[in-house]
Amino acid sequence: MSVKREETRNPLEEAEKASGRSDQELFGIGDLAEEFEISTRSIRFYESKGLISPQRVNGVRIYNRKDRARLALILRGKAIGSSLSEIKHFLDLYGQHGEGHRQQLEYLASRTGEVLKELSARKDALEVTISEIQSIHDECMAKLTEE
Repeated sequence: MSVKREETRNPLEEAEKASGRSDQELFGIGDLAEEFEISTRSIRFYESKGLISPQRVNGVRIYNRKDRARLALILRGKAIGSSLSEIKHFLDLYGQHGEGHRQQLEYLASRTGEVLKELSARKDALEVTISEIQSIHDECMAKLTEE
């Protein structure tokens, strides 16, 4: 008596088949984690905050090019010090079909301008501190040389 085994398919192949587009790039959570050098837990966290929303095939997360692009933008936003709510606002400006692209650019220009101003102020403060520390160091070295 032979038991008929059900063929197990790759979830990526299942998603391609369901979408009717085998030319569409699809990624697993591990692929994106490796590419962006972040943990799968981070990706799931961004999903829980509504920043990305992958398809699910047989319980497995399947990410498309749009999800990948959103993840890249999330990480760039984090790199410039944006909060998750700011990043979500930025991503939501885009709209379903890119109709909010100009608003997105305006928001980003404003936000990066603010960050540049903040970083410039920090840089100036650091230069003053470095100068003061250098003076103290020089005085100490001069006194040590005198002895």
